[in-house]
Amino acid sequence: MQSSSSSSHQNAASSSSAHLPQNGNTNGEEKDAKSSHVLLPFLQSQSQNTLTRLYQKPSACLAVFRLLSPLERQLVMNLLWLDSAISPATMAAWVVRDRRNVYDRAIQELMKLHILVNSTTKLVLNNTFKASFRHALTGGGTSGSFGVAADERQSRMSLGVEQLDHFALERWETILHYMVSSGTGQQPERPSKGVLFLLERSALMASMYGAMQITSTGFQFLLHSPHDQLWDLLLQYLHLAQERDMDLVDVLSFLFMLSTMELGRTYTASNLTATQKVMLKDLRDYGVIYHSDNNAGCFSPTRLATTLTSSAPPLPTGRSTGGGAQGEGFIVLETNYRLYAYTDNPLQTAVLNLFVTLKYRFANLVVGSLTRESVRRALTSGISADQIISYLVTHAHPQMRKNEPLLPVTVQDQIRLWELEKNRLQSADGYLYTSFASQADYEFVLEYAHSLDVVLWEDPVKRCFFGKAEGHGNIRGFIERRTGGAL
Repeated sequence: MQSSSSSSHQNAASSSSAHLPQNGNTNGEEKDAKSSHVLLPFLQSQSQNTLTRLYQKPSACLAVFRLLSPLERQLVMNLLWLDSAISPATMAAWVVRDRRNVYDRAIQELMKLHILVNSTTKLVLNNTFKASFRHALTGGGTSGSFGVAADERQSRMSLGVEQLDHFALERWETILHYMVSSGTGQQPERPSKGVLFLLERSALMASMYGAMQITSTGFQFLLHSPHDQLWDLLLQYLHLAQERDMDLVDVLSFLFMLSTMELGRTYTASNLTATQKVMLKDLRDYGVIYHSDNNAGCFSPTRLATTLTSSAPPLPTGRSTGGGAQGEGFIVLETNYRLYAYTDNPLQTAVLNLFVTLKYRFANLVVGSLTRESVRRALTSGISADQIISYLVTHAHPQMRKNEPLLPVTVQDQIRLWELEKNRLQSADGYLYTSFASQADYEFVLEYAHSLDVVLWEDPVKRCFFGKAEGHGNIRGFIERRTGGAL
């Protein structure tokens, strides 16, 4: 099994490589350099020893290779089959002068990942990475790096591709639906305790007024694609794994292994480490893998897992979730603040309910209005006016995209005005000091309060000021000393 799985990745790896820039058309490389995968900075922060251990797994090398920019992949492929090092001058001769900065940046990124040996006199791949990546492309061996297929009896007990898609979608939408519905009086299905802890730890949700509610960060999270959302949570999981004394290399190796597996195939769990067996239950809660208690010795990766390091949609393309631009837009907004949402997705409806007053709901249409009360409710939860506008733009109906500007300016301005109105007044606990016997007494006490930096408001005409609660004890003592104990 190992041989066939490994060799099947060779064409994918080779076809994804790009030529070194020989002309001025390098916009793709520049874009990739600026928008690298979110996991790469985390990998670059790890020690050389950790990455070398990780590169012992052929599946990990293939997965990391997929995350690189086209230029970085091309550099790796050019060096992979060389038996000796090449001088930097020889490699640099293939690059036009005005694109040298793009090439230099790619070299530095590969060195940070310890794929290239950090040397100014020669360019050579890390020996461990080179050997494992060659193994991934040519196949052979029995390391089980790409997973070990379950036997026929176990495979018959597992789910098909459509069932796996349904399972992944249900688990993923349960998480998103809980985020947007908590604190609104609805009773959504609760994810597992581990998922809830991760949502709170990553500041996507927070405890407000005795209930879990979505935060401003959480609402921004909903604007991302499902692929980016999943990696946002997995990055938090990686940080927590270190705190839980889980072997980070085992955690990363398992995620990379899942990304190279075949959708619809069942794999045995017998060759997994203790850390990876703990991950089976954790990742099941996110819909990344299907792991049945009745068939505990094996598991099946879902589409969320097999697309971790690819650009393919991580969820069935026929169904759109509340986050990301998976599918066409569905929102029409009029200048009178009336909103029409052509959707039958409960999650999308729940997201709109965060900042829209919903009035009617039909089979595939939801009608509502942007009102002062609904927008202020969202603002109170930490959602900003710009985030509301961004969501409306991201999910605008194709018919709306013919407009210039896309959203009515009056509606955008009113949303921002409601935000300014909310921020105009601020509340604070404190004490009002008034009824001073003379102007001198008032100014003397006020000066002392200013020295403590506790004055929030003052009115010299009425001889009164308002001070923070934490400074009341000092001010009270000062007045008592000045008046001989008589207030």
